[in-house]
Amino acid sequence: AALPGPAPADWAQAPLDPAVRAVLVGFDEHFSYAKLCQALRYLLRGGPDCLLVGTNRDHRLPLEGGAAIPGTGCLVKAVETAAQREAFIVGKPNRFMFDCVASEFDLDPARTIMVGDRLDTDILMGNSCGLTTLLTLTGVTALDEVRGHQDSDCPARHSLVPDYYVDSIADLLPALGE
Repeated sequence: AALPGPAPADWAQAPLDPAVRAVLVGFDEHFSYAKLCQALRYLLRGGPDCLLVGTNRDHRLPLEGGAAIPGTGCLVKAVETAAQREAFIVGKPNRFMFDCVASEFDLDPARTIMVGDRLDTDILMGNSCGLTTLLTLTGVTALDEVRGHQDSDCPARHSLVPDYYVDSIADLLPALGE
């Protein structure tokens, strides 16, 4: 969406949908200044009754060969900064999504494993929900980082340590065949 007019006063006068009661920030390769302006206007109009929700705080998304692109957390942070308030995060590491799944299915956390490639989202959520955690080293996390958290005296860093790790999720295939 383009900005409605050449000046900031024009941008602040564009019509708002009266039914909007929340601003949701997720991955958006078309995120723009116009969208940021619109999000802020909804949040200012609705005040604390207009929810600010983010899907996750991933700061980077890894690509093959060590490259990366900005993650959704960058977009969430932009809206939070403009609105001067914190988003409610529904994705990892927040346990909200796990609680939703657990309320629909009869899950036993002691028999559930969280598999992921990020310590700060996947492993942290699994540990905070009482799940067994398995880190796959094909993502953003290196084993040296795990060891650093493991050797730390900081309890918060210990919450980032997985129960197990594998080089690749493919390493589990033989065990799944049994």
